Amino acid sequence: MQFIQIQNITKQFSNHLALNNVSCEIEKGKVFGLLGPNGAGKTTLIRILTRITIPDQGQILFNGKLLSEKDLENIGYLPEERGLYKKMEVGEQALYLAQLKGIPHHIAMQRLKYWFRKFEIEGWWKRKVEELSKGMQQKMQFITTIIHEPELLILDEPFSGFDPINANLLKEEILALKEKGTTIILSTHNMASVEEICDDIVLINKSKKILDGNIADVKKRFKNHRFIIEIEKNNPLNEIKLPHHLSLISQTEKPHSLVFEIQQQPENSPNELLSFFIEKGNIISFNELLPSMNDIFIQVVSGE
Repeated sequence: MQFIQIQNITKQFSNHLALNNVSCEIEKGKVFGLLGPNGAGKTTLIRILTRITIPDQGQILFNGKLLSEKDLENIGYLPEERGLYKKMEVGEQALYLAQLKGIPHHIAMQRLKYWFRKFEIEGWWKRKVEELSKGMQQKMQFITTIIHEPELLILDEPFSGFDPINANLLKEEILALKEKGTTIILSTHNMASVEEICDDIVLINKSKKILDGNIADVKKRFKNHRFIIEIEKNNPLNEIKLPHHLSLISQTEKPHSLVFEIQQQPENSPNELLSFFIEKGNIISFNELLPSMNDIFIQVVSGE
């Protein structure tokens, strides 16, 4: 089900065209990666989704209807630039922000205590925000972003300031929210995180959409016909001669096997490659090497 439909969005600020006829669709209950280099137009699109600004052209449909002010009740937004009142106590501020979102006091207390325990910051309830590390402030702001259990969660560089352990904790929570049906837009430069948790992506560069789709499909679209083959060692490494349509990228000799990274011509079938190596020994593994999202990002943006 298409939960968010972004249709032909254009936005100009003075002499700067921030978005140029951008369209994409976001499925309900999926994690959607909003990608692009700095200045591409991602933040402008987020600001339009949260109705901080209005597009010059185009429209956004939320659950099949035009996005309205009322829909903001069902949206949680964690901006890249964090904004907390440094002199307020942590618990007081979290409770205040929760009640701003219309959550009754007793329910807000129950939810906050649950999340504070889960994120191991319950001992900081009475401390001032300015006493928290950047990572702990991140945890607090994430909690206040999801406390009203929004249908749509927009996260802009959510892993900034987190060490690897807490970044992994946050990834687990994002995936848990997805399992509960939350639709999540993730804007990040961390392509490893995109591969781990995103289902679909859109890549914006110089105000235009230049790539979108399911991550697995995108990676297949950019495949470079490279394979890793491991075979049992029946022959010395230098006795395996490759036909003209195969190029050797690398080779590794293990105690009982040989591992080859092979580049194949696009017009040749992987079955031909497999057949060739079956004649040389028992196949232990045979895998196609697909490019990473980081490689694809660099390739596509550099080609613009």
